[in-house]
Amino acid sequence: MNIRTCIFLTSGILLLTGCTLKTKEKGNSKPNIIFILADDLGYGDLGCYGQELIETPNIDRLAATGMKFTRHYSGSPVCAPSRCVLLTGKHSGHAYIRGNDEWGERGMVWDYRAMIADSTLEGQRPIPTGTVTIGKLLQSEGYKTGMVGKWGLGAPHTDGIPTRQGFDFFCGYNCQRQAHTYNPVHLYLNENRIHLDNDTVAPNTKLDSDADPLNQESYSRYNLSEYAPDVMFSEMISFIDADRDRPFFLYWASPIPHVPLQAPKKWIDYYLDKFGDEPPYPGDKGYFPHRYPHAAYAAMVSYLDERIGELVGKLKEEGLYENTLIIFSSDNGPTFNGGTDSPWFNSGGPFRSERGWAKGFLHEGGIRVPLIASWPGNIAPGTESDHISAFWDLLPTLCDVAGADIPEDVDGISYLPELLGEGDQKKHPYLYWEFPESNGQQAVRMEQWKAIRKDIRDGNLELELYNLETDIQEQQNVADEHPEIIQQMESIMKNEHVPAELDRFRLKTLDDMSEDI
Repeated sequence: MNIRTCIFLTSGILLLTGCTLKTKEKGNSKPNIIFILADDLGYGDLGCYGQELIETPNIDRLAATGMKFTRHYSGSPVCAPSRCVLLTGKHSGHAYIRGNDEWGERGMVWDYRAMIADSTLEGQRPIPTGTVTIGKLLQSEGYKTGMVGKWGLGAPHTDGIPTRQGFDFFCGYNCQRQAHTYNPVHLYLNENRIHLDNDTVAPNTKLDSDADPLNQESYSRYNLSEYAPDVMFSEMISFIDADRDRPFFLYWASPIPHVPLQAPKKWIDYYLDKFGDEPPYPGDKGYFPHRYPHAAYAAMVSYLDERIGELVGKLKEEGLYENTLIIFSSDNGPTFNGGTDSPWFNSGGPFRSERGWAKGFLHEGGIRVPLIASWPGNIAPGTESDHISAFWDLLPTLCDVAGADIPEDVDGISYLPELLGEGDQKKHPYLYWEFPESNGQQAVRMEQWKAIRKDIRDGNLELELYNLETDIQEQQNVADEHPEIIQQMESIMKNEHVPAELDRFRLKTLDDMSEDI
């Protein structure tokens, strides 16, 4: 047993929320649950969703042994709000965190060296103390809960950290800005820093002015001793090994493939052989430069896929696989910066993936994401679902799996009947999003219709309307042809928006409309 596991066993805290125990267990034990969240992985980045350049055999195998959803949506088009929606079951018109908030009034929060010296500069604005999360609800049903990866919902020394929001164990990046390097100086283990064998290379450090961009040695400073995903994976395995008499819930929020482009050499070499030579990325679109950007992006995805295969292998080796529900998704669509080339990879699949259409925007490319669920003996292998679902459905779904009461104030609907292929699967009459960034946006999906309102901060209230059955890329605005649909969409947007608690996320134009309800 390693020292970090000992820390976990002596410092885990069980948070109870008063949920009533139900008897939905299979046999004498509740199922283990693993939710894997990729970061900025596009709908089309996986082989089972049509990817032809990047190899993902292990994730594809999850789809082959379980169910693949084709109409699943993230909680938001960027990191922190999407994770808040995921963990609380409240869509972005009701959620506390509705955009990325680096809590800048604290000081030099974007200075990597300052954050290393002062932990009070790390992290994002915290979710409130009394927030009901998936972790707390599953703890109340006897689950051992662990979170590994990127958090982004509360800075150190606040009540927003994982161990105070329903997770007995945490290893990873507390701060999403610190995750702008895969070779950080430190990670967090529960509530304390663990220092890695890495020197400080601040995010956005460019090549030296006299460096040869075609020489691989010019990029050596960006690949240091310890690769954070390796450290986190090792701790995750230790979490699974500990306290084997209890069912566990593992939330693995991998930072991959969010930039910067940093991956193990073996995978970069593999894709360099496959793709051939390519122009370097000089770092002009943020993060770190890279000699072989296409190879590096593919390498990151395949590294994550490899680790998922190892996790499944561990479950089988320990006799846990048959009683474990594994769900895989991504926090939003593919990005446009840091040397990624989403159109080249067709990362958006059938959706547009260039800037303005994917990450950061409420078009399909920004919020339509993969969802794969595998559970031997419960989910029929090789099945595909067109059930329309979203991140706020995860909380009620896992409550159903674990036998926990579903809070009355959530927006989600359990999709467990769809997974099991039995019972009456309830459906959303519509899905709603709002996003205060990118000049303010709203969106609604209702049956085949998708309405988007942009530039709200400029006072715009006009809607665009698209028929996703005939126009999946949202190119033909048919708002003028369907005034009755527009009227319904406007009513939904008005009713689903509740003014944000935080000033940063408030959209005055929408708030004024809400006051008239």
